[in-house]
Amino acid sequence: MKVHQIQVGNMQNFTYILEDEDTDTAIVLDPSWDLEEIQKVIEKNNLKVKYIVNTHHHFDHTIGNEYMTKITGAKIIQHSASTLKNDMTVSDGDKIKFGNSELTVFHTPGHSKDSICLIGDGKIFSGDTLFVGNCGRVDLPGGSAKELYHSLFDILHKMDEKLVLYPGHNYGSYPSSTLGKEKKTNFVLQPRTEQEFLEFMNSE
Repeated sequence: MKVHQIQVGNMQNFTYILEDEDTDTAIVLDPSWDLEEIQKVIEKNNLKVKYIVNTHHHFDHTIGNEYMTKITGAKIIQHSASTLKNDMTVSDGDKIKFGNSELTVFHTPGHSKDSICLIGDGKIFSGDTLFVGNCGRVDLPGGSAKELYHSLFDILHKMDEKLVLYPGHNYGSYPSSTLGKEKKTNFVLQPRTEQEFLEFMNSE
């Protein structure tokens, strides 16, 4: 699976085009701004976009959905907790298949109720659940420090440390990382009790 990581807009968002190199089938992850740039990559590589997938419903990850649907005919996939318009919903453990590639859905609420991470081919696309060096906010509607604690420590912390992390924003010192590196260096992933984490997040 080839990853096209494209920084868009003025909030340092990442839109991803994930390309199944065997079949030239692709998915677009979190389209928002600079859609002509995304379109150029699709056309240059002769990609057939099967799905548009959103890691969560916030506008800076979804406002390009309609445009991308119009130019590609692709179906929109979101978690079942999303309140936005979509064609298909997924839940924890579901698979998203495109060409010979496959991503597994992990429901990781905390930043929002419908936040998901996608894992496949040694990669994790973490949306706003986990950034390089930080994590997503919990003070927006649907955010919960308690839920984020369990997403980070019960789910992500136990995953393969070799997974390459591709976050939803370019907020870190590098555009990507590994889970192992984040466990060592990311202050939000340092061992804490749930209560300590809640106090820590609320004092941020």
